[in-house]
Amino acid sequence: MPIATIEPKRLYRQIADQLLSLIDKGEFSVGKRLPSERDLAIQLGVSRPSVREALIALEVGEIIEVRMGSGIYVLERKKQHNYSQIDIEWGPLELLRAREIIESEVAFLAAQNATNSDIKSIDTALKEMKKQAKSESIPRQGDEDFHIAIANACGNEVLRDTVHSYWKAQSGHLFRRFTQYFENPPSWDAAMLEHELIFKAIREKRPGAAKLAMQKHLKKAHQRYSASWRRAKLT
Repeated sequence: MPIATIEPKRLYRQIADQLLSLIDKGEFSVGKRLPSERDLAIQLGVSRPSVREALIALEVGEIIEVRMGSGIYVLERKKQHNYSQIDIEWGPLELLRAREIIESEVAFLAAQNATNSDIKSIDTALKEMKKQAKSESIPRQGDEDFHIAIANACGNEVLRDTVHSYWKAQSGHLFRRFTQYFENPPSWDAAMLEHELIFKAIREKRPGAAKLAMQKHLKKAHQRYSASWRRAKLT
């Protein structure tokens, strides 16, 4: 018998696959409520953020339904579902942690190397964010343009391309579903204030302050993603 290639799977996908297997075996029937995130984390021996990512992956795949303030329920299975679409996506919370590490250094370098043209591009993106928010639109494009402009200013092509890859990943099904729980006017108001501090430090050529401001921004973004799940009363 030929030896099969071992294919590594992301942790959230391993958790989601195990839950899907239990559903298929009838442990959780259609319409039944799943255990809480906390209970699942204890039973599976993993962190709650990993369980959270797995549950949203199953929701994207139309395997389960998240009912705000009630819980998570098994849906009647369609012949064709979207679960396989998120097979190669990074976990959103893990992605934010990686961004916190990398983009804080990118901001440090941008404060050292940014040209007048770079400063103008960052400023333009920040103004666009404010304009989008004022019109009651989600300023996602302005947010991306802001971080990309900083990456373009850092003077390192590898880091620039790395940041580009992060934003490409954020267009995936899983991350976009996460934003539906996270993004709201208060969260964007907070994010824009954090962006202003980053921009100010870069414009004033203060690398240490720029690094710290970016680090704090992405740490708070991670907290907001996590807190939004708690506000949904699913824990």
